[in-house]
Formats: sequence, C-alpha cells, structure tokens
Amino acid sequence: MNGPVTRRELLLGAAALGLAACGRGGSRADELNLWTLQLAPKFNPYFDDLLTVWRQRRPQLPVRWTDLPWGSVERKLLAAVYARTAPDVVNLNPPFAANLASKGGLSDLTPLLPSGAAERYLPSVWQACRDPEAGQIAIPWYLTVRLSLVNRRLLEEAGLESPPRRWDAVPEFARRIRERTGRYGLFVTVVPDDSAEMLESLVQMGVVLLDGQRRAAFNSPAGRRAFRFWTDLYRQGLLPREVVSQGQRRAIELFQSGDLALAATGAEFLRSIQTNAPGVAAVTEPHPPLTGEDGTANVALMTLAVPRQSRHPAEAVALALFLTDAANQARFAREARVLPSSQEALEQVRTALDQEQPDTAEQAQIRTARLLSARILDQARVLVPALPGIKRLQKIVYTQLQRAMLGQIESDAALAMAADEWDRYSRSRWP
Repeated sequence: MNGPVTRRELLLGAAALGLAACGRGGSRADELNLWTLQLAPKFNPYFDDLLTVWRQRRPQLPVRWTDLPWGSVERKLLAAVYARTAPDVVNLNPPFAANLASKGGLSDLTPLLPSGAAERYLPSVWQACRDPEAGQIAIPWYLTVRLSLVNRRLLEEAGLESPPRRWDAVPEFARRIRERTGRYGLFVTVVPDDSAEMLESLVQMGVVLLDGQRRAAFNSPAGRRAFRFWTDLYRQGLLPREVVSQGQRRAIELFQSGDLALAATGAEFLRSIQTNAPGVAAVTEPHPPLTGEDGTANVALMTLAVPRQSRHPAEAVALALFLTDAANQARFAREARVLPSSQEALEQVRTALDQEQPDTAEQAQIRTARLLSARILDQARVLVPALPGIKRLQKIVYTQLQRAMLGQIESDAALAMAADEWDRYSRSRWP
C-alpha cells in the first residue's frame, strides 16, 4: 500500500480482530442489545410498541435499544468492542458491514436462519447482504430509491418539457438550464467521504469497477468516457463549483433556494422541502431517477447485523427477523416514508398507496413520489457492491476525479492514477 497506514485504519483492523478474538463476551446475560442509526426520538413510539410485543413473546430476554447518530456508529462500535460490550444486533450500512465481516467481526447468519428466510425479502437486496467469503453477514431492513425531484418553473424558463432520464442527456439539459436561467441543472458531489452517487453513476455508464481478483477494472474505454463526461461538465461551468468541496446536503440547500433544477434524492425528503421552502415545493415534481442505457436504478440499503461477540446469536437473529417481518416493516415504511425489503410488506405498501386518498396537495405530492419509488424498485439494485475497501475505492476515484475537474491533471491520466493507486492497495490486502 502506498503511504502510511492511518490511525483510523489501524484501529479498525485491531478492533475487528478483537471482535473475532473476544468470543461471545458482549451484552449482559439477561438482555439483548440493539443499536440503530438516527431513529430516535422520532420513532420512539414505534420501537416502544415493537419491543413491548417482543417482551410479551420472550419475557426472559428483553431488548435494550440504543440509537446513535449517523457519524458515531463506527467509533462507538469499536469502543464497545474494546470494552467487550458490543451489541447483539446493530444497524449498519453495507460497506461498514463488509469491512467488519472481512476481519471476522460479524457472524455468518446462514446456520442460524430458518428455512426459507431468504424468500421473504427482495432477492436483489438479500444478495447484497451476502459476502462471497464471510457468508450471509446481515439481514436487509429498509430501503430508499433516489428520484429526480424537479423544479418545474426552471424547466419552463429553460424551454424544457421534461428532465433527462439518461446520463447522456444531462450535458444538454445542464447547458440549457445554465444559459437560460442562470441556475444549475444538477449537483453530484465528489467529496470522498460523502455520497456514493458519483460512483453509482459510473456503474450506470457501463463501468465495471473491480474484476474477480478485486483489481481495478475501471481504467477501460467506458471508464475513460465517464471520467471525461464529469470532467467536461465541471470545466464547462455546468456543475456548481461546490461539488468538489461540499457534500450532497448542499444539493438540497441549492434546490430549496431555487438555484437547482434537479435534486437526486428520496421521496422522504419532500416533507423537509415542503416545510423549509414551500414556494419551491409547490413547483416540485417527482420524476424517475437518472440511469444508464439499461434503465437500472440504484437502491440504498440499511441492514441488521450480528457481531460475533453476541452471547445470544440465535436470539439476535430472531430479533432481526422480528424487526424485518412484513407487518413491522410495512408500518415502519409508512411512518418513515421509506421502502421495505420484505416482499410481502412491499405489496402492502403498494396497495395502501394505491388506495390512499390525500387530503392536501402536499400529501398528494408525497404519495406520488412514494408510488414512483415503489415502482422503480422493480428496476433497481445495489449498484456499488458492499465489498471490503469499497469506501477506500470511492476515496481514490473521487480524489483523482477532483483533480481532473480542477484542471490539475488530464482526465485519462487521473483515471489511470486511480487504478494504479487502488491496485497497490488491493495487492497489499488481497495478495
């Protein structure tokens, strides 16, 4: 690997090894510990109800629920490992789950799952929770699908009838918006530790990220076209300058201020836009997301995993299955305005949305967006595989793409440097 190993990488490696080495010395013997991400206090009533039902069914093993902020779960989980107090069930995103699993930190759930468990969930997201070496490392929970939220007023000012559906139509769209309105067409960040949307767009443009040996496959004709696509958009002034310095939150801010024609985000953000910028919300329309030629959209996934420290792995799996069963997922999807990973719950959500009679224009707007999201799931999958090191790959690719956008290096050379840097890392980790 090129360059020194960071303190965070050393901690992650040591902690994950600790996960495997500490055995099953985690939670107290008389309870299960459940950690979730950014759900309290909004969903306190939901969890109160669920855990009351669990307590009635399994009074001998109640659940202690802890909710953590998005940015602290990795740090707190590592600290819990050292203290031998890791939770029994933890809500993780797929990249962090894959990283822990690669070092033996998560249980392979395969021998603990009941027969037919996989059939309860959407096949694409169930498969996304499976690691080729570590096995079934998690159970899928809730999903979000990115839509194109479009400012109809800006489209009309630019003389456009509809937003682009494919990436190859974006340059003309962005140019028309910029020249005729002075605003920007879209915002896709290349801040390394932020959204994976840029990496997903490369996949939609036909770029294969890694080969079977986890070496770089993206320095290819498709990869060169994709790097030039984004480099040219930026150098031509058709992307906000901040895409190299600010994350996806900035896209929502620009959209709410009326300075962005298209925001790539989920239906669940519509209520925030309605609250923060009612004038913009009134001219906002949900449209299908941008995709490549095959029309495949991305689905973002949250999972439930069982650390190897759990003293109650079978009960932990039972809790994860309980949280993700059809009835509980359908209710959570309705309250959180997300989508369920359960096939039965998804049908319930679709039926409920079809039958819903909104009382206000705002409710009708959200219903339209959620119906569109539910339909898009049929053509959606997790585009960027949750492999160990995938966040490192994103950082490498984004950093080199930033350099190309800023004119520090030519696009093809930036791509080649990204491939070389990844391969050095890959060979050190997977000889």
